[in-house]
Amino acid sequence: NASISTQTDNRTLWMLIIEAVLWGFAALLTPCVFPMVPMTVSFFIKNSYTPARGRVNALLYGLFIIALYTLPIAGIIAITRLVGGDAVTADIFNFLATHWLPNILFFAVFMIFAASFFGAFEIVLPSSLVNKSNEKSEKSNIVGIFFMALTLVLVSFSCTGPIVGSVLIKSTAGEFWNPIITMFAFSAAFALPFTLLAFFPSLLKKLPKSGGWLNSVKVVLGFIEVALGFKFLSVADQTYHWGLLDREVYLAIWIAVFSLLGLYLLGKIKFAHDSDLPYIGVGRLALAIGVFAFIVYLIPGMWGAPLKALSGYLPPLETQDFIMGANAGTSSATLQKEGEAPKYSDFLHLPHGLQGFFDLKEAEEYAEKARKPIFIAFTGHGCVNCREMEARVWSAPEVLSILRNDYVIVALYTDDKKQLPREEWITTETGKTLKSLGKINSYYALHRYGINAQPYYVLQGRGGRLLAEPRGYDLDAEGFAEFLKRGVKEYNR
Repeated sequence: NASISTQTDNRTLWMLIIEAVLWGFAALLTPCVFPMVPMTVSFFIKNSYTPARGRVNALLYGLFIIALYTLPIAGIIAITRLVGGDAVTADIFNFLATHWLPNILFFAVFMIFAASFFGAFEIVLPSSLVNKSNEKSEKSNIVGIFFMALTLVLVSFSCTGPIVGSVLIKSTAGEFWNPIITMFAFSAAFALPFTLLAFFPSLLKKLPKSGGWLNSVKVVLGFIEVALGFKFLSVADQTYHWGLLDREVYLAIWIAVFSLLGLYLLGKIKFAHDSDLPYIGVGRLALAIGVFAFIVYLIPGMWGAPLKALSGYLPPLETQDFIMGANAGTSSATLQKEGEAPKYSDFLHLPHGLQGFFDLKEAEEYAEKARKPIFIAFTGHGCVNCREMEARVWSAPEVLSILRNDYVIVALYTDDKKQLPREEWITTETGKTLKSLGKINSYYALHRYGINAQPYYVLQGRGGRLLAEPRGYDLDAEGFAEFLKRGVKEYNR
């Protein structure tokens, strides 16, 4: 089991690292950061007696930037682990990723930063803080280099703040070391250009001059911030079942946002700090074509197209009111047990019209009568990889057929906030009382299988016996089908 969990986490971690690196390079193009590239590099060359000394200083500068972004995150994680252990750290990240309060807060922060990017107002740290840091950076020793790095981090805050927040929050869904690694990847990519330009100062001559194009970059990032911000609102909406942001509403907002972005790139919309645009460049036109192509891809989703490429970022298809060509009566609630619908099927649903359960004991009782093995899916409303597995792997005809005909399916949501009746509460070994559906399922996953990351798939036979080695995030549909077949074969022995 540990090997499967490790393999899953490694795949997810590499995806997070790649995304963090891309955001790190993107941050360099923001108006807060780009003008500082030649300024800071020139500072090091000017204050170094030899080229070799300048390169050493530049290397230190890059390392200090990485440390200023990474060490505070590492310190917070270390303190929580030392004080409360792994469980407390996992609870903190679970709270940040799924509780309504931080998600609404992050949504509001993204909207505020987006408004700032559009030119409504300027978000800056107190000038006294920046000035003190800048004064100390005038020293040419190591202390001065450190404060030069600190000045860059502080000055660039208004542009990198939302990017850093996005990178961190996405990484909290997995193992709690992920935020440290992803922040290191982001800061390393962010610091790399400064170090390279100090090593090869002649490259400064090839850099484009800062100007109106930088504000255009800022506005484009503003539109992206608006689109990404709704993901936080969507997670809160799903985990608490508010019903505010169903899939078609979410898609309508994205279509509107990216349509405005496309019009902006074509020069049809102008913001306060934009320069005049006498003509459209080839690069800008290419970006506009890409944006409008993306919009065309989104539109069929309003009628139920799966949009597999975005499956991890959109609300589940089951939240959509209208799906063209869908058959009536295919929800989990149609699976009857003694004249009653399965527990929690009034607010939880399986994808692709599959029928199943959301309570393990109930599924085990039904499986005993049906003489079928159980397919346990540990999942979550805020789990991007879970939605991707369901859209790309579960939808494969062979996999879907096996799940529908050969297994009793039970989906155990580890982040659902539904408060259960008192008689269903459980008390842990430490005396903590678990009251919500998600916490109880998460506790079971951790103590039964030693995992706290999703998705995680278990094939269970009679008496709780494992039929095959559990499987995690893996987009190999053929391999997943073989995994299911092995379980059926082992069950029928």
